[in-house]
Amino acid sequence: MLSFLWSLIIGGIIGWLAGLIMGRDIPGGVIGNIIAGFIGAWIGQAILGNWGPVVADFAILPALIGAIALVFIVSLIMKGMRKSTD
Repeated sequence: MLSFLWSLIIGGIIGWLAGLIMGRDIPGGVIGNIIAGFIGAWIGQAILGNWGPVVADFAILPALIGAIALVFIVSLIMKGMRKSTD
C-alpha cells in the first residue's frame, strides 16, 4: 500500500515538473499530473529504457522526458480542439 502511495506521489511530481518545464497546464489538476506522470513514465521508459536514478520504480530521467512529450502532445490536441470550436 505504501509503495502505491509513493508511486502516486512521484508520478504527480513528474507530471507537475513536465507541466512547469513546458509552461503549460495539464488538464485535470493533481489527477491530471498523476496521470501524465504515469503515462509519461511508461512512454519514456518504453522508448528510452531504465537509465538514471530510479525512485518508486520510476527511472526519473526517461519518465520526465516521456511526461514532457505527453504534455506537449496533449497541449497540441487541446489547442486544436479549441480552434475547431471557434
